[in-house]
Amino acid sequence: MHRLTLAELNEGLRARRFSSVELTKHFLARIERLNPALNALITVTGDQALAAAQRADQQLASGEAGALAGLPLVHKDIFCTDGVLTTCGSRMLSNFVAPYDATIVERLSQAGVVMLGKANMDEFAMGSSNETSYYGPVKNPWDLKKVPGGSSGGSAAVVAGRLAPVATATDTGGSIRQPAALTGLTGLKPTYGRVSRYGMIAFASSLDQAGTLTFTAKDAALVLRDMAGFDPRDSTSVDTPVPDYVAALDQPLAGLKIGLLKEFFEGLEAATAQLIREALQVYERLGAKLIEVSLPNLPLSVPTYYVVAPAECSSNLSRFDGVRFGHRCENPKDLLDLYKRSRGEGFGAEVKRRIMTGTYVLSAGYYDAYYLRAQKVRRLITDDFARAFQQVDVLMGPTSPTTAFDIGAKVDDPITMYLNDIYTIGANLAGLPAMSIPCGSIGGLPVGLQIIGPHFGEAKLLNVAHGYQNETLWHRDIPKGYE
Repeated sequence: MHRLTLAELNEGLRARRFSSVELTKHFLARIERLNPALNALITVTGDQALAAAQRADQQLASGEAGALAGLPLVHKDIFCTDGVLTTCGSRMLSNFVAPYDATIVERLSQAGVVMLGKANMDEFAMGSSNETSYYGPVKNPWDLKKVPGGSSGGSAAVVAGRLAPVATATDTGGSIRQPAALTGLTGLKPTYGRVSRYGMIAFASSLDQAGTLTFTAKDAALVLRDMAGFDPRDSTSVDTPVPDYVAALDQPLAGLKIGLLKEFFEGLEAATAQLIREALQVYERLGAKLIEVSLPNLPLSVPTYYVVAPAECSSNLSRFDGVRFGHRCENPKDLLDLYKRSRGEGFGAEVKRRIMTGTYVLSAGYYDAYYLRAQKVRRLITDDFARAFQQVDVLMGPTSPTTAFDIGAKVDDPITMYLNDIYTIGANLAGLPAMSIPCGSIGGLPVGLQIIGPHFGEAKLLNVAHGYQNETLWHRDIPKGYE
């Protein structure tokens, strides 16, 4: 059953070829057997999952089931889940049991999904390799000595290892697309404001967006249909209609105008560039037209991001003070000692680094020189994308500059680690929808093709990805030992 896509599992459940309880038991057994090596889950909610599966089977039998009834799912441990530990991969929240559900948790529960557990992640979503987690690094199912990418590395390892057919994830600077590329999955980051952020623990509020990690574009369309939509509890949620993403999947691609991002191919490794070119040839055979476009300000996206994101993080994480919830130091002498030791013990090195950077760039003497200037450059990058979309329908290029690298290889060099997001950050700064789909492998490790669309262009992105997956089989590859 774990070889089937989410869409195939949905079909099987509705045809009563197997029950949700059988499906849930199958995936829970795989989690028990395979998770110790992967370290992909922080919490497993077995009893809760089986109870939800029984309810789903009853609803399916009575004909009252939601669109995703009975399908197993894992949530990234950044989403609040009522009555379940929600750690954000940090010691700071290692004892925090959320008192409510995040909007996307609530919506997917209403659609009938069965939550199997909560996925490991980089601490407070800060990292590109899933090595900053308080709960230890996550391993890549394709090679246990390699990273799965980050910050949604646990979600990626869960799906790539076939421990669940879908996982929720978040993308602040590439944290869905980069793990998708490194583990051979379809990763979708929707437009900023398309999916509610209510109940998603904040890192950088103007950049964070919830999305999915699945096997195929069709699977992503199924889940996004229920996740997306306006939420009055989130002031950044956009009140715009949600199309039927599944219905739009099979539109022909003849006449599609694909923009090749010139800046993405400069200095790209030859083997990766060759696989991207081969993927583009598939689109040409389907009738698409390739047009080279330039985004002159895009190379500034990494320094811009590493001013804006830490600034917002330093503000958001000030709430973790040891007073109201989360980690609290033992026997504080006074209030200042409580703050200092609770935060010093609760946060890891990368989170502290970003808080310090963010506090510095927001300080009175440096606000104009750093934060304000970064926001101006962010506007220039957004304008570059807007001009490109006047010429083309979608933009394409690589997702990651390399395949998965060794655990520990970059952990002592933050700048090198930050450059892993060089191709993904631009879409976050501009608030655009983007996805990564598998397009080949180098030395047995997956490579991802990135597709970026205009605001609220998820239906076209999914249609473009689905067209490619109808012609190729990369999304069907399973890591050795996980078949």
